Amino acid sequence: MKAQFFEWDTSEYLETEEDIAAYLTLVFEEGDPDVIALAIGHVAKARGMTEIAKQAGVSRDSLYKSLRKGGDPSLTTLIGVMNSLGMGQTTEQTKSRKTGRKTAVPSKKRSA
Repeated sequence: MKAQFFEWDTSEYLETEEDIAAYLTLVFEEGDPDVIALAIGHVAKARGMTEIAKQAGVSRDSLYKSLRKGGDPSLTTLIGVMNSLGMGQTTEQTKSRKTGRKTAVPSKKRSA
């Protein structure tokens, strides 16, 4: 029997604000910049890439290229997209895993 695989499109499952918030919270907790950019791309696609790109001040094609695996978007692009999506950029104190000291990391909270 041959295994069948289906293409998974995360953006198709981000239906509510709660879905988006939970998804991004998990991704930011992991802290992998490539995965964070990819996840923001999934959210942008779920919300409408063309409109998000317009609000962020970049072309749709450029946004797709920036927010794919290995795309390495600029900080300006990420902040523009996050603002377009209604997400804030804040930090909170957590303990460093290596030293046990507190360090600033991106907040898990999302502004509406």
